[in-house]
Amino acid sequence: MKYLYSVLMMVFLAVPALAVQPDEMLSDPLLETRARSLDEIIRCVQCQSENIASSNADWAKDARLMVRQLLLEGRGDQEIMSFFVERYGERVLMTPQLNGSNLILWVAGPLMLLLSFGGIFLYSRRTKPNSSEGLTAEEEARLNELLKD
Repeated sequence: MKYLYSVLMMVFLAVPALAVQPDEMLSDPLLETRARSLDEIIRCVQCQSENIASSNADWAKDARLMVRQLLLEGRGDQEIMSFFVERYGERVLMTPQLNGSNLILWVAGPLMLLLSFGGIFLYSRRTKPNSSEGLTAEEEARLNELLKD
């Protein structure tokens, strides 16, 4: 039981380890903060599912170093993002931009959902039984005969 507490403490107190190595960090805290925020929004093209801040891939390390180099050259955040998009395409961004062909991707999901709900609504209205029609006298007599048995 005492080992359980030790394991639980280690799990709950564990701080997520980022892939940024101490030798990659900038000495200026303001630039390092900007670099880390950029690292969060640039996707690792080797891993595809991680940003460069949390990826241990060689490409991600090179990209983190490039971000810091561009910051030291005095480039702005948008210029750095444009630099990566020009080289690797928009797939390098964790959140694609809302323009051009990406607009179709942003709109397609919600549009399909609305069309599905509309189709379900129309189908349910069309297949609803019409309650104004009653049984004919012949059908009512047959029903009463069946219910007597």
